[in-house]
Amino acid sequence: MAHAHTDHHHDHHAHHGHHGHHGHHHPEPGDHSRAFLIAIVLNIGFVVVEFAYGFIAHSTALMADAGHNLSDVLGLMLAWGAAVLTKKRPAGRYTYGLRGSSILAALGNAMLLLVACGGIAWEALHRLLAPAPVGGMTGSVVAGVGIAINAFSAWLFMAGSKGDINLRGAYLHMAADAVVSLAVVAGGVAMYYTGWFWVDPLLSLGIVAVILLSSFGLLREALRLSLNAVPAHIALEEVEAFLASRPGVASVQDLHIWAMSTTETALTAHLRMPSGHPDDAFFDEIAAELAQRFGIKHSTLQVGRDQQPRCALVS
Repeated sequence: MAHAHTDHHHDHHAHHGHHGHHGHHHPEPGDHSRAFLIAIVLNIGFVVVEFAYGFIAHSTALMADAGHNLSDVLGLMLAWGAAVLTKKRPAGRYTYGLRGSSILAALGNAMLLLVACGGIAWEALHRLLAPAPVGGMTGSVVAGVGIAINAFSAWLFMAGSKGDINLRGAYLHMAADAVVSLAVVAGGVAMYYTGWFWVDPLLSLGIVAVILLSSFGLLREALRLSLNAVPAHIALEEVEAFLASRPGVASVQDLHIWAMSTTETALTAHLRMPSGHPDDAFFDEIAAELAQRFGIKHSTLQVGRDQQPRCALVS
């Protein structure tokens, strides 16, 4: 029986009669601290201004929008905290470091969005039943500033939002906020010229529906990752087929693929190789291929000649 741990970079050594293959590589997650800091400062300032103006103009839509923006600031802080924790080196009992905190943050972020949606919907329903006069133009101008701030904040996160669901959460928050502000602008203009004060709560409900649809996907993916599911961008069958097609591999057993963080994926597998233990080049090739083709940068392979793997766990 032999074990091989393959990572992105390798150093070779054999010990205790086992062909051991170990590599340690700590990929630095993209540093988005500046993006987080700028977005948080801008948004906190805007929340204060927007709430004050909402109070002055008797616009519950502006106040609700401010509340929604505030929940996003909290979400941004969560995501930023997780991004910082992800970089902490493994220590003590946390052999993976605190990478998993990014998954927890994504989960918390999605829940915050749902809470914000509930608050806005509740307020909007109240106002549909009893429309109150609103200072339309004040709302439009303030919300217009909001569009600029949120669009800029979303742009800060756009680059990283493809590969990291935490950044996607931050990006979705900001993009959703820009849409909310746009609706408030349109509603303000409409109310100013027509006096239809029910337009405002109706728009709010429409926006809630849009936000719910976007955050549901985030919540589902965060839940899956927290339950150690195979990340959405990896096809389990393809990875299994790839390992099974390697020369000398009779079968693949005990294959597990899970997310260590919102950006890093790990794999363990037992390869049955009746002809015996392969050389280091075999593992180098598999590691490089797993990283390049599937984005799996941490893989641990166990090789044995026997029919059954040592571990009885069936996946």
